[in-house]
Amino acid sequence: MVWVPGGTFRMGSDEFYPEEGPVHEVAVEGFWMDVHHVTNAEFAAFVDETGYTTFAERPPDPDDYPDADPDILVPGSAVFTSPNHPVNLQRPNQWWSYVPGADWRHPLGPDSSLDGKMDHPVVHVTYEDAVAYAEWAEKSLPTEAQWERAARGGLEQKRFVWGDDHVVDGQLMANTWQGQFPYENEELDGYERTSPVGAFPPNGYGLYDMAGNAWHWTRDWYSDDPEAGTNDSPSCCTPANPRGVSEAQSIDPHDPSRIPRKVLKGGSHLCAPNYCFRYRPAARYPEPIDTSTNHVSFRCIVEVA
Repeated sequence: MVWVPGGTFRMGSDEFYPEEGPVHEVAVEGFWMDVHHVTNAEFAAFVDETGYTTFAERPPDPDDYPDADPDILVPGSAVFTSPNHPVNLQRPNQWWSYVPGADWRHPLGPDSSLDGKMDHPVVHVTYEDAVAYAEWAEKSLPTEAQWERAARGGLEQKRFVWGDDHVVDGQLMANTWQGQFPYENEELDGYERTSPVGAFPPNGYGLYDMAGNAWHWTRDWYSDDPEAGTNDSPSCCTPANPRGVSEAQSIDPHDPSRIPRKVLKGGSHLCAPNYCFRYRPAARYPEPIDTSTNHVSFRCIVEVA
C-alpha cells in the first residue's frame, strides 16, 4: 500500500459529462491505498482460505428476476465481444452478452482460464464480492472522494491522472481503447483486454492503473449530483470526508429494475474517446450492485483512526 496524504482538492470536472460537475472543494483525511488493483492471485488466496463463492458463480435467484426464463437463470457474467463492424452506440447489447460459466476464474467463459493472468486485476466481481475480500483483508473500499483524491496524485484539476496530454513523450499512459469503439481496437498500448498490474507508469502518489485497465468499485451510492452526499454543507464551504448518498436516493425511479447502483471510477481497457471517455479522475459511472463484468475490479484502502 502507499500513503495518500490528506488535504483539500477540487473534485469533479465541468469539461466533459454532466454528472461530473460542478467542480467543488472537498477535504479528505490521509489514508493508505493498495498500490494496484486486487489481482487474480490475491483474490485466489482469499477464496482458498475462506471458500468464498462469488456472485457470478451462484445460480441467480428466480425471485430477483420474476420475468426471466428459468432456463437462463444459470451462473454466469457479462462478457465483452467486439463486433466486426460499426454498430449503434446506444445499444450496448451489440457488444455485451451474458455468458453462462463466465466468472473470475473464467473471464471469457467456461473454456477460458487465468493462465498467464495471475497478475492481472480480478474481474467479474460484484460490489458484495469486493466488500467480502476487503473485510477478509481487514481493509475497506474507498469512497468516491478518497478514490479521486488518490487518482489525482497531487495534481489539481488535470484532465488525466498524469496531466493534460493524452500521450506523454510518445508513450501511452494507460490501458485503454485505441481506435473506433467497439469494432476497431488498434491495440497501440499492447493489450486487447486487461494488462498486468503495473504495466504503465504510476501517478504522483505511486499508484498504478488509476486510469484504464479495469474499473474500480467505490462504496458510495450513485447520484447524478456528485455533491449529493454533502448537501448538508453550504456550497461555499469544504465538506470534510464526504460520503455518498443513501441507498434509497441511489435508485432511479425511472429504472424498471430498481437496482441500486454504486459509483465506479477510473475507466477500463474498453474506454475510448469516441465512447465512454472516462479514464479520467473526475469521471464516474453508475454500476448496479448485482452486476459483474470482465472489466470491473477494485482496490482497497486502510483508514487511519
